Amino acid sequence: MRRNKNNSSLGVLILFALFIGGALFVYTSAMFERDLPKISLDTNGYWNLKKPLALKIEDASGLKTYRVTLKTSSGEDTLEFEKFITPKSEVSLELEPPRSAYAIKDKMITIIVEAQDASRWNFLNGNETRQEYKIHVDKMKPTLAIVSNSYKITKGGAALVIFKAADENLKELYIETSFDKKFKAQPFYKEGYFISLLAWPVVENDFKATVVATDEASNISKAYIPLYLKSKNYRVSHIKITDHFLNTKIAELAEEFIETQGIEAPLERFKIINEDVRRKNEELIHDITSKVSDEMISDFKINKMYPLKNAQVVASFGDHRKYTYNGGALSESYHLGLDLASNAMASIKPQNGGNIVFSDYNGLYGNMPIVSHGLGLYTLYGHCSSTSVHSGDKIEADQHIANTGKSGYAMGDHLHFGVLIQGIEVRPAEWMDSQWMKLNIYDVIKSAKAIIDRS
Repeated sequence: MRRNKNNSSLGVLILFALFIGGALFVYTSAMFERDLPKISLDTNGYWNLKKPLALKIEDASGLKTYRVTLKTSSGEDTLEFEKFITPKSEVSLELEPPRSAYAIKDKMITIIVEAQDASRWNFLNGNETRQEYKIHVDKMKPTLAIVSNSYKITKGGAALVIFKAADENLKELYIETSFDKKFKAQPFYKEGYFISLLAWPVVENDFKATVVATDEASNISKAYIPLYLKSKNYRVSHIKITDHFLNTKIAELAEEFIETQGIEAPLERFKIINEDVRRKNEELIHDITSKVSDEMISDFKINKMYPLKNAQVVASFGDHRKYTYNGGALSESYHLGLDLASNAMASIKPQNGGNIVFSDYNGLYGNMPIVSHGLGLYTLYGHCSSTSVHSGDKIEADQHIANTGKSGYAMGDHLHFGVLIQGIEVRPAEWMDSQWMKLNIYDVIKSAKAIIDRS
């Protein structure tokens, strides 16, 4: 009797061990994985019922079946359905809108995604999941129209455009160009209207600008800005580099820059300074001067610019400088400002107030204040011997901000005066011309306001 009792106890233990082992196997085996299929639909909650939506369904044990349903007020339509003989670990789809999409009037629809995997979990039925996506339907393009713009733009110069853009789901608004620059527009005068200065870089041979408006549903509207293009030839200067220049000014500058540390060859020093250091300095300038406010403005007034009293022009804007040494090509650069000279350490007084957005040393430009005048318009003052303003200061018109000098890459005391629009250097001469500003800025704004007020 005792032996039977022992055998019975042993049997129970074995059964219990088998049960535990089986449970552990089920719990840990990939065949019985318990994770729900992962569903991801690439949507921001808007759909124009034109472009397909990207859908991905994933599962470790493999998908057995899935269904995608479109639910509207009229009923439900199956967009996709598939049942696999051999389970798939991943399915990627481009959900096309139904053929009857043009007839959908609902402002809100629902996309239902259901998926079942091949796991043995859940009594061999696998894991099932269902996700619903509420999506706004927007089939309308943004409203877009040019209201007023400058008649022409000159190579290296500027122009102005005012336009109307409206969409209840407006996402992005910008002005694209033929040279990959996007200009940002600022709200103007009344709700739904925008204004922007444009710039044609001196290094670009062609110019085209188009206003682009996109909404959350990826509807796109475009409006071409009809500007007459006026070409302009800029001076090409051939400059011979001498050993004296390499061993004096360039040797002096080379001590300042990280890029030329350890470089002993004079010609290599010059090339690094004229190209690499210059590029770094100009990237800083372009970054600082690319910013435009989001605040609405009702007008834009600017005084004729001439920041250095009784000064003479000693170097022109747009000068393409080609450097040679012993008859061989060495390097090149563009002079993207106007050099003005009068007395040594002369007082610099901009004719327009604004905000100081930078006032520090910037390599080849030396001591360099930059002033923001609004609407993406900036002025730059290079090679200063000293400055009396700091970043963050607000200045008034005709306020002293610095003195001329020869800091940075300057051979003599002068002011490098630059004008920039959203990070692009433009001809200072236009902003020194009252008639140009009247025709291209003030008359355009006046005309736009009259049109807006009538609408």
